[in-house]
Amino acid sequence: MSEPVTLPAPDVPVAPPPVCKWERERHAFLQLLPELLRTHPGQFVAIHDEKVVDSGDDPVALIKRVHARFGYVPIHVGMVAAQPPVAVRISHYRESACVRQEWCSSRPGTA
Repeated sequence: MSEPVTLPAPDVPVAPPPVCKWERERHAFLQLLPELLRTHPGQFVAIHDEKVVDSGDDPVALIKRVHARFGYVPIHVGMVAAQPPVAVRISHYRESACVRQEWCSSRPGTA
């Protein structure tokens, strides 16, 4: 019998997963951030078609202006800062009440 021949694995190109428009805009924001730190420090900027299209101090007003100009399309609005702001989720009062009620009902003599 002859020796088996081992062939190299075929090179199969794998297409990257499709990136949605918002992800492209966010990536563009991160790419533009070094320049934005010099030109727009402390402001919010709106990214559309991977370009800065507007900026301002109020993110809600900024979003309204951009949507009025370009329609209701996915955009990225980010604050230009060296450190990104910390996102904090504040629970709804009903969630807090449910947790408190469960804790109190599990302890004898508290209700």
